[in-house]
Amino acid sequence: MFRIQISPVSAVTCNDSFDIIEDAAIHIEDNRISFIGARKGAPDFEADEILGGEHLVAMPGLVNTHTHAAMTLVRGFADDMALESWLQTKIWPFEKNLTREDVYWGTSLAIAEMLQGGTTTFADMYFFYEDGARAISESGIRACPGGVLLGFLPEADKRIANAIAFVREYSGAANGRITPFFAPHSLYTCDRAQWEKLIKAAHDAGVLLHTHAAETQREVADVTRDWGASPIQTLENIGALDGPLLAAHCVHLNEADLEIMERRNLRVAHNPTSNLKLASGFAPIENFLARGITTGLATDGAASNNNLDMWQEIRLAALIHKAASGNPTAISAREAVLMATRNGARCLNLDAEIGSLETGKKADVIPLDFDAPHLTPRHNIVSHLAYSARASDVHSTIVDGKVLLKNREFVSLDASKIQHEAQKCATRLADLAP
Repeated sequence: MFRIQISPVSAVTCNDSFDIIEDAAIHIEDNRISFIGARKGAPDFEADEILGGEHLVAMPGLVNTHTHAAMTLVRGFADDMALESWLQTKIWPFEKNLTREDVYWGTSLAIAEMLQGGTTTFADMYFFYEDGARAISESGIRACPGGVLLGFLPEADKRIANAIAFVREYSGAANGRITPFFAPHSLYTCDRAQWEKLIKAAHDAGVLLHTHAAETQREVADVTRDWGASPIQTLENIGALDGPLLAAHCVHLNEADLEIMERRNLRVAHNPTSNLKLASGFAPIENFLARGITTGLATDGAASNNNLDMWQEIRLAALIHKAASGNPTAISAREAVLMATRNGARCLNLDAEIGSLETGKKADVIPLDFDAPHLTPRHNIVSHLAYSARASDVHSTIVDGKVLLKNREFVSLDASKIQHEAQKCATRLADLAP
């Protein structure tokens, strides 16, 4: 049994009562939290490794509920375009020549960036997901990789069979750090028969469905024309909401959509930066929260962001909806932090294990270094987490009871090699793109 002690530290638990423990101790045994509470009342504990300092603030690891990890290879390749032309003339032609090794190195690069910024869990939707899972397994991060389908690609039935085999093989892999799901890309890239097969597979396996929905006005118009109803209404009509479904974006909705989302417990992955960059619009997050619709935060892929910095998403979520609604109380600092932690875990059906610092939960913990001018004075820790903190403030990243980043240095990942290999892959793909 390996034991880690984090003390002294201030702890933002993100539990149901949102307890903040100013002088705390956190004890980790193997991959679970065995104690969290006031340091004064902590039990005796012989630790193999000790982290701590009065300047540190510990919180649950961040949960990125929607990304396309290996799209780090496309970072900066195509910017300042509308979504549809961006996909059809730039992104999909670039991706046409992707290999398994490209996805492995692109995913490894994404993981390094996320771990450095305190993201301990992410949901992924991309090609060659087996090779993405290989990078996940080797890195130590926690993730939900999707068996993705773009229905217009050849051999769709074979791709569906591969996704089913992937979900079966990888469920609980990497000591339980991998939780796969099915990921039909969207209603405008998969037809009814393909959707029905994946819905049945997801329900039979008891796993999540994850898709894009209602991202742009054009998507809503196209889906309504082709399917006879809005994206959200269509998802209900075809049975996709009979089990858990996580929908990315959900920007353009009507009252009937919102009623369905509330009644059917649809989960939302909110992508503030991507929505802004692609001019998709402003998702009605205030309405979601008022209706109890589970909403997490996400970066989307590095092609439409252009980073995987969840602190940026927390800050934007707490800011843009104030301006969009004209209400300065919309989306509080606390709500934004919860969207990136506990609510993100709920989106992925993982809230029984992660998303808050509680005894018995998996030890996914990030201490931040508050010994910095932009985090001084400490009037309100949660305010600082939402409005002031940066990825570079993450001191250490612990996933499943293992220290993967310590004092801002990777413990086992070779970031230089990953960057070198990813650059080679990206250069080759750019040279092949039309």
